[in-house]
Amino acid sequence: MFSILFSCKDDKVIKTHGAQTPVKNQVVKDSAVSDDVFVKEDVKNDFEILLPDGYRDNQGENPANSLNKKWIDLFEENGNYYLGKTDFTIEKGYDECVGDSTRSIVSKNKSILFMNYPKLKLGKIKSLKLDKNKIWPGEKVTLKFENADYVFRAEGKVLSTEKRILDDNKEEIYKKVENYKLFLKTNNGPEKLLLQVEIFNDTFVELLFAGDIDNDGKLDFIFGANRDYEETRVILFLSSKAENEEPVKKVSELAIQFDC
Repeated sequence: MFSILFSCKDDKVIKTHGAQTPVKNQVVKDSAVSDDVFVKEDVKNDFEILLPDGYRDNQGENPANSLNKKWIDLFEENGNYYLGKTDFTIEKGYDECVGDSTRSIVSKNKSILFMNYPKLKLGKIKSLKLDKNKIWPGEKVTLKFENADYVFRAEGKVLSTEKRILDDNKEEIYKKVENYKLFLKTNNGPEKLLLQVEIFNDTFVELLFAGDIDNDGKLDFIFGANRDYEETRVILFLSSKAENEEPVKKVSELAIQFDC
């Protein structure tokens, strides 16, 4: 088991071990219209990714239609992570909220992410078990992997703090944050801006996965970066695609909307 260290603003260091929080599947559903509107960015992906989720039709087109057996499935089994061939079915449905058809990808594995990147090596991959997956402004988190330190540092303005009760009756501290920035550096390399979000609407950034997806001996990351509670957004970072002293490069992003 790899060790995971994180330190907060007061430089107190705490050792943690625990199970990683998996990606939570969401389905297209009816929900209230959001008062906050975020600016959509032009996303240029190196390759496409998909989640085991529901997708709305858009003028006869549907993202779920692109998934096939040539895609790679990142999935979890008994606490370990593997890359394998996709094994799925497509369920047709109807979204009354927008008055259009839907297609839902139902995987036979406990899938984290589908990737249209056949160059990846199939089999078991090395990964870290994460206990802390949210890095609030003013915090630092250090992950250790293959004799390298990956140091995350977060900036942003905390507007308010509150306690929330989760589905398992555990308490969680939630902070309303704006102008969020997350930085990353490895060992003695330069610190690089990894991602930024100006406004969150009842959401926050979560580290969903840390492991060696591309088999180069370095960490890769999957972040959940929902900007709104009616959005599921994931971003994939790979180390093998990194340039200009960057520890990783953003290679693909997927955003699923389920607002009315």
